[in-house]
Amino acid sequence: MTRIIGIDPGSQRTGVGIIDVDGAGKLVHVFHGALAVAGEASFPLRLKRIFDELCDIIATHQPAECGIERVFMARNPDSALKLGQARGAAICAVVSQGIVVHEYAATEVKQSVVGSGRGDKAQVQHMIGVLLGLKGPLQADAADALAVAVTHAHTRASLARVGIPRTAWRRRR
Repeated sequence: MTRIIGIDPGSQRTGVGIIDVDGAGKLVHVFHGALAVAGEASFPLRLKRIFDELCDIIATHQPAECGIERVFMARNPDSALKLGQARGAAICAVVSQGIVVHEYAATEVKQSVVGSGRGDKAQVQHMIGVLLGLKGPLQADAADALAVAVTHAHTRASLARVGIPRTAWRRRR
């Protein structure tokens, strides 16, 4: 059984989801939540809170691997920069605990969970609920984080079957 943490970074809310996956690919929900950091007095304190809370969650649940969503280019450069900084705080929290980080584009996550790289948030929430057997509505950031963890579980299983490194996975000619 391998425990995977998925992270959907955000400067106001950072989604966190943890699953277990066995050798046969069976997925089991362990934890999910959203770190609401918008109430902090300054942006640097938001980053510290993301770092501290992720370190606490990692210490509690002991994941072995991590998947995190890549930053996409937003229309507003300031928003993209803040998102990148929140992502950096999350990556530092994970790496400080000795866990390797695997990065996934939003389209890759949607493709893995919904079957289309253009799926919307409602579809992701629904499919994560179905895949993990969760009842009731899921908070969007937490569902996205669980989707990243599921994507990592699927990708690592595919790479193990094929026997190639992830860096070669998306090569185009």
